[in-house]
Amino acid sequence: MGLRKLDENLYLYPGSPGTLIKTTLEGAVLIDPGHGRGRHKDLKREVRKLGQEIKAQLATHSHADHISTAPKIDAPLFTHRFEFSIAESPLNREMLTFGSKAPEGFLVSQFPDEVRVHAVFEWGDELFDFKAIKLNGHSPGMTGFVAEDSAVVYAGDAFFGERLINAVGIPYLIDPELFKASIKELQNYAENGFLLVPSHGKAVKGEEALALLELNASRVGEVERLILDLLEKPLRMDELAFRIMKYYGVEITPQNLALNMVPVRAFIATLYNRGEVEAVVDDGLKWRVRRP
Repeated sequence: MGLRKLDENLYLYPGSPGTLIKTTLEGAVLIDPGHGRGRHKDLKREVRKLGQEIKAQLATHSHADHISTAPKIDAPLFTHRFEFSIAESPLNREMLTFGSKAPEGFLVSQFPDEVRVHAVFEWGDELFDFKAIKLNGHSPGMTGFVAEDSAVVYAGDAFFGERLINAVGIPYLIDPELFKASIKELQNYAENGFLLVPSHGKAVKGEEALALLELNASRVGEVERLILDLLEKPLRMDELAFRIMKYYGVEITPQNLALNMVPVRAFIATLYNRGEVEAVVDDGLKWRVRRP
């Protein structure tokens, strides 16, 4: 694998997630160093090919697959204020993705290593010529990084590539309304000619970007409608997630089912708050469409 040049000083190193690399007079800045054995060596090698050393790391958010490589790179890590405790505590990371401490080795992106955060930022801050923008919905402090001069937005997990959406069925989110709001924010950038770079999927621009954003938004709306249809009969949370995965033809494994239950819980909370579903006790806690 090699670097893809996006602009005069912007490069993308492939992976899931991909890592954005910006060269500066002082050294290289990485966004989302990622995970995987040996990835830190690969990133250092590619940066040295550019005649630089790594000076800083930025994280869109603190899920393990985005930051587990960070401790192996000798450069400070910056996260949003809301992501600080998630990054620094393996238990907090597991709680965010599993709802509690997860069985050892159960999650695909489950890493026990502690990650040290050297500085936090707020949305709207400027960091190494990137503007940090609010794209939460996938994670509490999910951040996009905008390179205005290059017309590039590294969007992290604020939207997903088509192949990943088809593989998982439900876009991973913790708040459907915030996720849709982030899609609208990215649509504004796409309409203004920016290249959008998701962490999982190919970089897109113009009509292709708008079509992919619409796919993400429409899938969220579709899942919401599907949940209301399925809950004409009371279902447990795991039963609901299972049926949604069956509907989309997603491979059903214990890990995939556990991860899909996270966004399903978020949809249930939204629908409950709107008064559209209710909780009932029927051989366990179940959910159904609210009766008149």
